[in-house]
Amino acid sequence: MIAAKANCFISFQEATDKYTLPERFTFPFYYEPHPLSLLAAKELQHHLTTQTEWQHNFGTEATKEEGAIGKMFGVLVVQNQAGELGYLAAFSGKLANANHHKNFVPPVFDMLTDGSFFRVGELLVNEMTAQIQQLESNPDYQAFKTTYDTDKKLAISRITEAKADFKAKKKARKEQRQSAKETLSADKYALLDNELSQASIKAHYYLKDLQKYWANRLKENEAKMAEIAAPLRQLKQKRKAKSNSLQKQLFEAYTFLNAQKENKSLLDIFESTARKTPPSAAGECAAPKLLQYAYLHNLKPVAMAEFWWGQSPKSAVRRHAQFYPSCRGKCEPILGHMLQGLQVDENPMLTNPAEGKTIDIVYEDAQLLVINKPTEFLSVPGKNIQDSVYQRIKDRYPKATGPLIVHRLDMSTSGLMLIAKSEKTHHYLQYQFIKRLVKKRYVALLDGIISADEGVIELPLRVDLDNRPQQLVCYEHGKNAKTEWKVLERKNGTTRIHFFPITGRTHQLRVHAAHPSGLNTPIIGDDLYGVKGERLCLHAEWIEFRHPISKETVQFELAAGF
Repeated sequence: MIAAKANCFISFQEATDKYTLPERFTFPFYYEPHPLSLLAAKELQHHLTTQTEWQHNFGTEATKEEGAIGKMFGVLVVQNQAGELGYLAAFSGKLANANHHKNFVPPVFDMLTDGSFFRVGELLVNEMTAQIQQLESNPDYQAFKTTYDTDKKLAISRITEAKADFKAKKKARKEQRQSAKETLSADKYALLDNELSQASIKAHYYLKDLQKYWANRLKENEAKMAEIAAPLRQLKQKRKAKSNSLQKQLFEAYTFLNAQKENKSLLDIFESTARKTPPSAAGECAAPKLLQYAYLHNLKPVAMAEFWWGQSPKSAVRRHAQFYPSCRGKCEPILGHMLQGLQVDENPMLTNPAEGKTIDIVYEDAQLLVINKPTEFLSVPGKNIQDSVYQRIKDRYPKATGPLIVHRLDMSTSGLMLIAKSEKTHHYLQYQFIKRLVKKRYVALLDGIISADEGVIELPLRVDLDNRPQQLVCYEHGKNAKTEWKVLERKNGTTRIHFFPITGRTHQLRVHAAHPSGLNTPIIGDDLYGVKGERLCLHAEWIEFRHPISKETVQFELAAGF
């Protein structure tokens, strides 16, 4: 990499005269890299593969090792005050356990500087943590805690056993009374009834006394436990207060400029969001670092792009050397401020993708519709766009009752959808979906060759809270997601495949195709988990269900257009 003329400004190795500057700056949450951004990224990637100043295990094909950690990098094409084009480079978070590396812009705020308030505060928090661990490991504390926990379990066990015994004997007394009515004289039955009543009263008071005994015993233990644990509790509260204060101070120290030279802290930026408090590591991504450095050094932002380098994380789908948008949870509020004053490309997500498209009806009767949903067409109204299958059907069939939409397809997925004309039909069809009685088949074209002929993918999914609507593979909080698949054809470096979704999670087929633990081969045209193309090559081509009136099994099939 050529040395920067000044600080982190890097001159292009290749002449840039043939490149036309973009009229507007990159919209960071959905974009195709400008040729200048591609050139900057190419040079940065060459630097990453040839530099020897630091070492980081990215887990690229050439250096796959255990413990590999891929990293997001960013390039910002800029123009200096002399009118010269160059670029800035940044990485998200830390790189090789450090915040500073030659030719990379520094963090917005370096919390790791020796003697900084964060380091001093972190040391105090760590000292309190060590004291807490020491108190918790004290033999006297541990011994009493064991006794306390044992007594709690014993109390539950003894009372549960006593209640079960009380219930069983009560049932036996009832049966004894019923039997005695038929075999004993009135006098003998009266004596027996009195005897059983006394036994019932005795059992009732025994259970009551037992519960009172354990309640008093546990209350005494709790009081003693509270007394012993008081220093520990106070220390934990003190640590929490210090940690919260330190985090607030840190958020206030992270301040961001925009093109109008207006400065805002993380706290101010996130105050107007739904979450109010900045998420962990907010401001540490590449994009805010790049813009902050440009504004501080009077460099004009021209275009920006971010790419992943190395091994994919276990949860998300990230492919080596592929470009990705900025994350929404952390960066959208920050960049919303930092881009003020720049002429930015329009947000394509505010443009109706269904404009000019029509919904073809495959089948219709008095109860339902089977339609062909076009690609890039919402199933239901979105946050910013009302036009959707739901709205079109509602307008076309104003007398139809009920929710109409029985199931959904992703906006980018085309194919067969069921529409219910009445609430009763909707309930009947949706019941079949819930009970997994509906059979579906999708066809997809994958960007690579799948060697196996068929198989099953089971990867639990949940939404990426920091980057909606993307989904993550998560074994702790994810919902079960299962897909069966079968290869149809391998041709010209692609694989045509059938997917049979057993469950119906958001983006299930797209993630199961692209994730390293799935097929590790994204669907062609997948702008979230693969590479953007003319269209997402995923189509719902066949569906089978029971008709709500005839109760007969019906099937519909519609070939894909790719």
